[in-house]
Amino acid sequence: MIKAVIMAGGSGTRLWPLSRAAHPKQFLALHGDDTMLQATFKRLDSLDIQSSVTICNEEHRFFVAEQLREIDKLGSIILEPVGRNTAPAIALAALSTPEGEDPLLLVLAADHVIQDEAAFTKTVSSAVPLAEAGKLVTFGIVAHEPNTGYGYIKKGEPQCPGFAVDTFVEKPSIAIAKEYLESGDYFWNSGMFLFKASRYLEELKKHRPDIYQVCQLSMVGTSTDNDFLRVNKAAFSACPSESIDYAVMEKTDDAVVVPMDAGWTDIGSWLSLWDISQKDGNGNATYGDVILHESNNSYIRTDGKLVAAIGVDDLVIISTKDVLVVAHKDSVQDVKSVAQQLKSESRAEWEYHREVYRPWGKYDSIDNGNNYQVKRLTVNPGAKLSVQMHYHRSEHWVVVSGQARVHYGDESHDLRVNESTYHGKEVVHALENLGDIPLELIEVQVGSYLGEDDIVRFDDVYGRVAK
Repeated sequence: MIKAVIMAGGSGTRLWPLSRAAHPKQFLALHGDDTMLQATFKRLDSLDIQSSVTICNEEHRFFVAEQLREIDKLGSIILEPVGRNTAPAIALAALSTPEGEDPLLLVLAADHVIQDEAAFTKTVSSAVPLAEAGKLVTFGIVAHEPNTGYGYIKKGEPQCPGFAVDTFVEKPSIAIAKEYLESGDYFWNSGMFLFKASRYLEELKKHRPDIYQVCQLSMVGTSTDNDFLRVNKAAFSACPSESIDYAVMEKTDDAVVVPMDAGWTDIGSWLSLWDISQKDGNGNATYGDVILHESNNSYIRTDGKLVAAIGVDDLVIISTKDVLVVAHKDSVQDVKSVAQQLKSESRAEWEYHREVYRPWGKYDSIDNGNNYQVKRLTVNPGAKLSVQMHYHRSEHWVVVSGQARVHYGDESHDLRVNESTYHGKEVVHALENLGDIPLELIEVQVGSYLGEDDIVRFDDVYGRVAK
């Protein structure tokens, strides 16, 4: 019995501005039509997966639930109240196993690309006997080039179909990476694992009893909320932050590395996306409305407006509704520094897109000025916004598509296309979509303060009312 453990945390700042803190890369369709989370689940179809658990943070829980519902893969979802790295997260997954069961945990990140899924399936299946025998298996990627962006694993004595782990090595210099490649004794560290739940907990208890004990306490008094399992926040917040490599894999005597050659990449930068993208005859990879002239070896992506590139080489150009990034391919790692600068300056662009997703749908901030803001709201069929009020703003709503029901206290009003309503500040109100198609309306906010934190919720079907 295999239980898939999908790690869906992280902010993906090296892929800013497409990946942002509130909508990171694992929930985006960066390579193919599926989001990276969806693609991760779909590649498990050929394996004997009996159950799954996805681990994410509170802010991203509705992304996980909705995207997995879309592909009929919804399983257990554990919410981390704070990020504490992979060792505690995997412990929560192991401890959540029903009493009397001891499945193999297949631990995968939600933001990897694997182009040869048949090879992936074959390699994981080949490692099952090792994991069932009590080994802690990690999958080492067969390197075809020297790469300084990955950690490495040096193989030891053969343990068919893999090798005992000799050592884990941090990201090397280019010269050392070339030596590793030439030796044939090293693999890239993929961060994918397979082991019995009980064996992982035994090794964690042996080598990091502090993490083990905190995770045990965190599973006492858990609560369920719709599709989500919330652990004890006070207990888990005291947990040390540590990766599984440092906490367990580098210390255990039972670590085994199984080679995998399946077209793997962790999409760590725009350059890695260019590497795996389909290119034209001049080495350009483009997405969206792009026109090229005398340009070569560039990655250009736009989510709306036309981008014309003339006489450019080796550039990354990313255009979103609110940000334009132009970077040389040799400097794409510095994108993360720009995102960090925006965060330090309290600018919204590091965290949010102009178009923001909510559990009921999304909104797009299409215009703003002194004391006003204009949004386009899209409400999913059957969805309802929270019962709320605002202290500092009034709102005008105009329906442009679909049918709305607006609630003011005990009264309700149905609105159709080209009909509108208004409510002043401190008026308790709610909005729902009565129809079978998305409801679209234009919202004009007017007031002295227009921040999203000026929302007082009284009731919410998505559990967003503070206890």
